[in-house]
Amino acid sequence: MKQKVKWGILSTSKIGREKVIPALQNAANCEVAGIASRNLENATRTASDLNISKSYGSYEELLTDPDIDAVYNPLPNHLHLEFTLKALKAGKHVLCEKPIGMNAAEAKILMQESKKYPQLKVMEAFMYKFHPQWIKVKELVKSGTIGKVKNIETTFTYNNKDEQNIRNIASAGGGALMDIGCYCISFPRFILDQEPIQVIGRQLINSVTKTDDLTSGMLLFEHNITASFTCSTKIFPYQRTLIFGDSGMIEIDLPCNTPLDEETKMSLQTENGTEIFTFKANQYILQCEAFADAILNDKKVPFILEDAYLNMKVIDEIKKSSV
Repeated sequence: MKQKVKWGILSTSKIGREKVIPALQNAANCEVAGIASRNLENATRTASDLNISKSYGSYEELLTDPDIDAVYNPLPNHLHLEFTLKALKAGKHVLCEKPIGMNAAEAKILMQESKKYPQLKVMEAFMYKFHPQWIKVKELVKSGTIGKVKNIETTFTYNNKDEQNIRNIASAGGGALMDIGCYCISFPRFILDQEPIQVIGRQLINSVTKTDDLTSGMLLFEHNITASFTCSTKIFPYQRTLIFGDSGMIEIDLPCNTPLDEETKMSLQTENGTEIFTFKANQYILQCEAFADAILNDKKVPFILEDAYLNMKVIDEIKKSSV
């Protein structure tokens, strides 16, 4: 029985180089076997820098390599569906970066097509779900520690001034909502284990890039629970999530970009006072190990494609309500 999953990386993207590849190399059940770029020189240089044995001058070349078991797909959003499907057809498991596609229709196609390959695992890479701080938050909410949840608020921003950056290109699936708003929508769905029954949103569209510089939205869940958020690619960097109950609240300082080798914290406030919880974990390693475990032991992936589809559906509804 295989002890490690051999991974191939599609592209030399920053998140791959700085976060996911190091995580795979430190995961107990993973091995990075190759990396591909549309430019062989770029792939070879990155492979050398990151101590990866194989490099390829095309994504297709990597997909046809029989030594590769699984593929990490951090390509731009408009290529997620295309290359995830190509990887499945080539017999590879796929961990695909969020969001899973350009819209819910693409997510539905992937859901349906993946059923043709029941032996292969596919998952959207929402790494925060594996971080112990979120597992603790969910435990506190489910146990009624803050009473009945009333509202979840998230702010997630950064300032990207480069109009040529892929996140500012509309045809590639750029914009604040697709890049970071997908987290703001996923957070309350993850905590509540519910889908919103009503969604409203407002987007501020950049006249030059045609992407949303800022999106705000509100999600209404059963029992009159609301979740509100603002995400932006043109504001000073900041992120925070607040969960309000009728007898307490939880504040998550860094809900998404938690430090990989330093402590992060969240606080619980009730009538009994404030309790601080600290955590130190690499959420990328935890995500990679969990996905690899599903492959090696032929188990269900921690988060199925239907979850990715439902998140994408809310993103579509936010866009639609803003028109």
